[in-house]
Amino acid sequence: MSETVLTQTATDTATRTRPETQRPSMWHVVVMDDDEHTYDYVMELLTNVFGHTQEKAFSIAEAIDFEGRGVCATLHLELAELKREQITGFGADPRLDESAGPMSARLEPADYDAD
Repeated sequence: MSETVLTQTATDTATRTRPETQRPSMWHVVVMDDDEHTYDYVMELLTNVFGHTQEKAFSIAEAIDFEGRGVCATLHLELAELKREQITGFGADPRLDESAGPMSARLEPADYDAD
């Protein structure tokens, strides 16, 4: 007599939902104040790297000078990292002998409330 073996396969009947797409986290690109760069240098950097107008660049340069830091842009992480690299690649201020290198910049997380 032959023996029949029955196997039972479990089926996954759970409802699968798509993972919720998260928005990219946004980051502030912040330039820090120092005494080794002129307003002209800062404004040149801001117009070249970020495409700011002269008026906007001057406003950010004032914030850097008076507040010790200035938010230059709020971007998704990859672009913010690129902009930070471009700032550090801008080099020293040729207008000042004591300028030994680029301005320092850092990234800070930004709240993203837009829908």
